[in-house]
Amino acid sequence: MSSADSGKHSSQWTPGARRGLDRQVRVSTSTRRSRFSGNPNATGIASALLKWFPSAARDMPWRRTLDPYAIWVSEIMLQQTQVKTVIPYWERWMRELPTIDALANAPLDIVLRLWEGLGYYSRARNLQKAARILVARHRGRIPDDPSELLELPGIGRYTAGAIGSIAFDRPDAILDGNIIRVFCRLRVLPGDPRAPELNRRLWSLAAAVVVAAKALPAPAGVPRTGLRFAGNCSRMNQALMELGATVCRVSNPDCGDCPLNSICRAHALRAPHRFPTAKAGPKVVQRRLATVVWSTGPKWLIRRRSDDEVNGGFWEFPNQEIARDTDAAAALAGWLRVPVDSLEPRGRCRHSITRYRIVEEIFSLTRPPGRNLPAGELRWVDRETLAAIPLTGAHRRIKTRLVDNHTATGTSGRAALPRPICGGKRPV
Repeated sequence: MSSADSGKHSSQWTPGARRGLDRQVRVSTSTRRSRFSGNPNATGIASALLKWFPSAARDMPWRRTLDPYAIWVSEIMLQQTQVKTVIPYWERWMRELPTIDALANAPLDIVLRLWEGLGYYSRARNLQKAARILVARHRGRIPDDPSELLELPGIGRYTAGAIGSIAFDRPDAILDGNIIRVFCRLRVLPGDPRAPELNRRLWSLAAAVVVAAKALPAPAGVPRTGLRFAGNCSRMNQALMELGATVCRVSNPDCGDCPLNSICRAHALRAPHRFPTAKAGPKVVQRRLATVVWSTGPKWLIRRRSDDEVNGGFWEFPNQEIARDTDAAAALAGWLRVPVDSLEPRGRCRHSITRYRIVEEIFSLTRPPGRNLPAGELRWVDRETLAAIPLTGAHRRIKTRLVDNHTATGTSGRAALPRPICGGKRPV
């Protein structure tokens, strides 16, 4: 499960703060024992979490099945995406593509349409590539061998461990943002968790905990009705993720209700917010696009993004990137080889893709095509086709405000269109 449910960590270390905490960590044995009752060792962590998890586990649809395919799809969707967002997408995906064979044989447009709105669209393309490999090499079944899972597109160490432990009850380690936060707080581990030395320590602890869980008896607690777990390894790794997402949160951790508070060193020091050390995010890049919604009769012009582009395989209204100080209408008219006064300004669309903050200047154009069409894979499509094909998130909103309004009113719909057309920080 992704760590997206917990947001971003904002604390930063200063040299003085780091030295001060180091002095706190080096407290006397007697003082330390008065603050917590034990050491955060693997068996202690596993035992406490296995007792806590049955009653704490959230009811998620993929926890009601042990189907490795369903679990795999959920893990891919949950990367960088919150649970509440994923649930309806997962349910629709499993209805439309219930098996690996169905995914392998589906048209790419269907796969992308089902994924539309989740962002990070290479995940969907890699799912289908992996499904086709599974059909060709494994008779449409997901192997329980981690080395074979790691050979599939889109599956790294975390996802292989999640599938192995959750679906097959293998003692395979997982490490995501939630679990990193839990471990760094338990053992007051400062530093960047992505740094090689600390990352190795965290993976080692994750492996020790799930191996310890394998050796423990099954918990006596009764899980919520309908939830299914393959065994202690399945419970253990999901418990770690659950703890980070719901209790050991980035902000305002609920230390009072944490099953590990008696062995948590950061809690003993009253400094959970210090861990893990935050790293500055990537620099934000501003981009500006000029976009044309070109119609002729009842059809609109769209272009497919190439596979090597962000959002590859998706359709969109033709657009080109322009400089910040460029006149958008003039640039678009030059690109399309049409008079500037044939382009009607229709507002702006603001959206984000990872570190890019994008402003699209939208223009409508109503004239028959000549030899002035932009390059690329183009189609003239009607409203029904636009509703069925995969569009990038921003262009789906442009379509809703311009094309649907145009069709409903029988006019260009200009009076009903406030500015901006769309906006916000949600990735598309």
